[in-house]
Amino acid sequence: MSLTAIFKSNGPSGFGYGSTAEQATEGISLAGKNILVTGCSSGLGKETLRVLVKRGARVIGTARTVEKAREACAEAGPNTIGYACELSEPASVRACVEAVKKEGIKLDAIICNAGIMALPKLELKFGYEMQFFTNHMGHFILVTGLMDRLNDNGRVVMLSSDAHRMAPAGGVDLDNLKGEKQYKPWAAYGQSKFANLLFAKELAIRLPKGKTANAVHPGVIQTNLGRHMPLGARLVFGLVGPLFLKSIPQGAATQCYAAVNPAAALNSGKYFADCNVTDPRKDAENMPLAGQLWDASEKIAASLK
Repeated sequence: MSLTAIFKSNGPSGFGYGSTAEQATEGISLAGKNILVTGCSSGLGKETLRVLVKRGARVIGTARTVEKAREACAEAGPNTIGYACELSEPASVRACVEAVKKEGIKLDAIICNAGIMALPKLELKFGYEMQFFTNHMGHFILVTGLMDRLNDNGRVVMLSSDAHRMAPAGGVDLDNLKGEKQYKPWAAYGQSKFANLLFAKELAIRLPKGKTANAVHPGVIQTNLGRHMPLGARLVFGLVGPLFLKSIPQGAATQCYAAVNPAAALNSGKYFADCNVTDPRKDAENMPLAGQLWDASEKIAASLK
């Protein structure tokens, strides 16, 4: 257990910084439930996959390639299905949507876990900054494509981050989605996580009553998400991680809690951290911007057909 976990108490939910995904789902039977998890082949996604299967869910796990998805699913257990869903490739995302529909699967939850972080140099995908395109647009296309597959009490969980606080003033610069005006790795990552948060809030409004959408901050965890960080930073993370960072089981707790814990279903359009509702950056409550982002995302998605 990290030093941070020792000194942080649990919140109103009964869980907190040190809680694991297994603890946040203990005693919950997910038999008969279908849950889709993106990025299932490593890190938080792999742990989420394992714990949900352990609780009895059938999990649709996606990864960049079908081979990686199927390998992770096979390791988790037989009650799994692996699909390719490369979030930076709309054709791959749409193929995943169609595969789920063809299988006739009704979903009880979609956990948008996958993502990329802090690319050192500006990279474009279909003319848009890579982190925004992958982390936001990939999941936007996936979730909007599967909205009619959500059960009456279905939940959508967007993996945002407290890094949304690093986003530029205003949160999302709709005039700089290409990143050409200015590019800073952490600001761009923060913008993508801010977009994830706004997407969850706008989705919460658009979903029919009974269905929910929330955003979560998993905590700071040493996973391969940091593979683009400078070597020095990765070495420091490696040294201090066991003392101050969350473990992968702790990092997966909040998204599992938001996706399946009965108490979490009482919330929609909220931001969770350490398995409790918390406050995001103040301008993350900018609902006019959330609506504008949705409209812009629809236009981008339509242009990619």
